[in-house]
Amino acid sequence: MMKRQDILVVVCALAVLAPFFVFDGVYAAYKAFNAGHGMVMSFVKFAVLSTFGECIGLRITAGVWSRPGFGIVPRALVWGVLGMGISMAMTIFSTGVPTFLVSLGEDGAAGALAGALSWEKVWVAFAVSVAMNTIFAPVFMTLHKITDTHIVGSGGTLRGFFTTPFRMGDIISGLDWRRQWSFVFARTIPLFWFPAHTITFLLPGDLRVLFAALLGVVLGVLLALAAPKK
Repeated sequence: MMKRQDILVVVCALAVLAPFFVFDGVYAAYKAFNAGHGMVMSFVKFAVLSTFGECIGLRITAGVWSRPGFGIVPRALVWGVLGMGISMAMTIFSTGVPTFLVSLGEDGAAGALAGALSWEKVWVAFAVSVAMNTIFAPVFMTLHKITDTHIVGSGGTLRGFFTTPFRMGDIISGLDWRRQWSFVFARTIPLFWFPAHTITFLLPGDLRVLFAALLGVVLGVLLALAAPKK
């Protein structure tokens, strides 16, 4: 059942998104800024969309959009920084993996991602996704879990995030590594991220980071739906 806060969130989301669809000038300005300041936009996209995904997950599991200690602002900050890392990783792997495939004799892999949709493009996009999510994703997910733990442990405030000692060793030793492996690594990576990022790398380059940030919203919902079953 929708609450007053739910309606307010929906209205705010529509108010933010509507100008991009109603006014051509707003969308053109966004595209121009995105082309000239890719890393800045990566920060903004992940800070807003992925944090929103976590808020949706909290709404599904706890019935609220935020609560004391949740830390929307520090979460947005961390997501923004991680988003820049994801953008960098996408550039590295989308360039390096096709080059590696060429070294294996697949000459068409070099320009496949920039070409029209074909089975070769799908294969190269899948190879890039598998490589990135096998090599980069586990480190990224573990770092994200560590920062989440620190945010909760520091009271969920921006001041607490920076002033509370970051006890990396204690946080790492306290992680539930069994769940981290059995669910986060062994299930979400091959079952969600492999196919999801295959679609990501099939998109034009200027849409990949945005789509990757939107996946954070989807994952927040999926994790929330899975939590009660566990």
